[in-house]
Amino acid sequence: MDGTRRGRTGDARARRVGGSASRAPELRAVSGEAYPDWESVYLDNVDWVYRLMFAKLGNRADAEDLTAEVFLAALRPLRVSATVGEVRAYLTATARTVLAEHWRHTLGREVTVVTEGWDGPGADEEAESTATATRVALAEEILAALPDQYRRILRLRFLEGCSVREAAAELGVSVSNAKVLQHRALRRAAQLSGEVSR
Repeated sequence: MDGTRRGRTGDARARRVGGSASRAPELRAVSGEAYPDWESVYLDNVDWVYRLMFAKLGNRADAEDLTAEVFLAALRPLRVSATVGEVRAYLTATARTVLAEHWRHTLGREVTVVTEGWDGPGADEEAESTATATRVALAEEILAALPDQYRRILRLRFLEGCSVREAAAELGVSVSNAKVLQHRALRRAAQLSGEVSR
């Protein structure tokens, strides 16, 4: 194809998306330049790291905390002499790791609020252990009622902590099929949960 045809296609695509070609989203080129100091690294990247965390968490306080963790984790291993693109790639990978660690810590247990006058563990522990046992029994009952493939994908993903790719390999299906199985299994488990709790 010649350059003229490509240019017209791009113009037509821009008109379909949002009007004229001049309204196309503004892209910012990443040069091979490096940041002069750590403050520049922070100031240039803090907004997008925070937006990423807020989009994933939906909670301003946690997003702020995890944004700080990303920069603290990146401070020691990241070279200031790295290019802008390398810094952003490293921060993205660090943000992914910090977010995964956050979910690993919070999803495994119930998030509670400590109120004033709390004297530490005591009589409430027995009530909590009973509630936990009830939830575990309910989960086991729901899993037992699911078809075999649904039960296996949920066990692999949520009880054994396998990635979608690992679960797909274990089940002998494609990654796309594993995602569909997981979606259907969760939807069916939610339906069963409503039936069991009635």
